[in-house]
Parts: sequence; C-alpha cells; structure tokens
Amino acid sequence: MGVRLMVVDDHRLHAEALASALKLRGHRVLAAAAPVSGVADLVVSRAPEVCLLGTSSPAEPGVFDPVVRIRRERPQTAVVVLGPVPSPRGIAAAFAAGAAGYVRHDERIEGVERALVKARAGEAAVAPQLLQGAFAELLHPVAQPDDEGQRLLRLLTPREAEVLVRVAEGEDTRGIAAGMAIAPSTARTHVQRVLMKLGVGSRLEAAALAARTGLLDRVPAPGAATGAGFGAFGAGAGLRPGAGPGGGTGLGLGGAARG
Repeated sequence: MGVRLMVVDDHRLHAEALASALKLRGHRVLAAAAPVSGVADLVVSRAPEVCLLGTSSPAEPGVFDPVVRIRRERPQTAVVVLGPVPSPRGIAAAFAAGAAGYVRHDERIEGVERALVKARAGEAAVAPQLLQGAFAELLHPVAQPDDEGQRLLRLLTPREAEVLVRVAEGEDTRGIAAGMAIAPSTARTHVQRVLMKLGVGSRLEAAALAARTGLLDRVPAPGAATGAGFGAFGAGAGLRPGAGPGGGTGLGLGGAARG
C-alpha cells in the first residue's frame, strides 16, 4: 500500500522531481513544496503519513525547528530527513528534533521508499552504516573535511556555474542564451559540459545534485557570476581534474541531455 506523503525542499525543482518519482512507484504525494520554513503549516493542514524533508545544511542552527513543531502539533506524521553525508551533527540534530529517519541525498529511490515505509510503521528509518559513520566521525573528526558542494563547484568554470543555476531555475536553452547574451548553440555546449563534469545524464539530475550538495547556495545569482564572485577559484581552478559522482543523484530520473 502506497504511503501518503509530502515532499518539501528549499529547492522546488528537487522536491518536484522526487515527488514525481515516488508517484510513479504508487505513492500518494499530497504536495511537493518549497521552502522548508513553511513545512509545519503544510503538514498540519494536509495531514500526511510521512513528510520527506530535504535540506542541504542539516547542521545549521534552527533548520529542524519545523520538525519540532510537527512532532508537537501533528505527532502522527513521521518526518524523514533527506540530507548530505557526512554530516554527523546534522544526523544527531535531526533525531533530537524528533525526525523518524535520515536518508542520504544520493540514496537510490528504492532506499528512499524503504525509509518512508519504515517511518510510517513507527520504525527508525536510518541505515546502520550511516549511524556508524556518523558516530565514527563524531568520535574521530577529520580536520577540514572535504565539502562535496565546494568540490563540484571547482569542477566548473564561472560560466558553467551560471548555466547550472539557470538550469536549476528551469530555463531552457533559449532562455539561458538570452539571459547570458550568447548563442543557443553555445548555451547548449555549456549545458553538455556541465552534465559531463557533474557525471549526470540529464538537466534534472544536474539540478537535483546541485541542490542536494548545497552547490547552488555557493553560486552568485545569474548575471552576478563574474569577477570577484569567483575570485577564490582563480582562472584555471574551475578546470581542476576530477570526475563528478558517476551515479548522479540516485533518483532514477536519468535521461539524455536536452537541447
């Protein structure tokens, strides 16, 4: 029997993509919404069995305040957090606020689905290895751990980073070209290079990966991605050798790059 749920994320495109994938698997999605700050009101009014709450910054103070309110005003609803790993403090904060589960952002759709079903049944929806990894990092912290969003951003040139932001905002090739004052063919080439560098097969996967790793929060708004906005990366840093995560977002929403 499908789960009656809501999907909420600060990045609407990711929320809608995940909601679509879950609908195809027979679940009833009451809403796919943004931003996370309004999730408590939605949960109280729509009364889902499970709320899937996505965040790219689980360790930030106050990010799970809506979860506390949901547990107080709608305790029948289980909250499953979809967040980055490693984030031991974020995992601890999620459960301290009353979340029923924590799923890493690059989990496959089957894993997300299992977590929703377990949370609805009143079980803790978190993989044992995820908890082990979190505890290990809390006990033995690594100095200056690598930040996935930062790493991915360094793979892109400033121009490509602006293209990625526009893709995440839903612009098509013509819109990207017009906004950046470049030819459509040039825009299409930039998009293809972004997909290749991130290791994903579609614009949707690129947008979802960027949202889940917090990459979008690090890029200036379209039109501002020049000069000082990227000074920290230098002229050649955007071409640092490396490969994006070959598995994409794990949502099973791949496809050919659209022109």
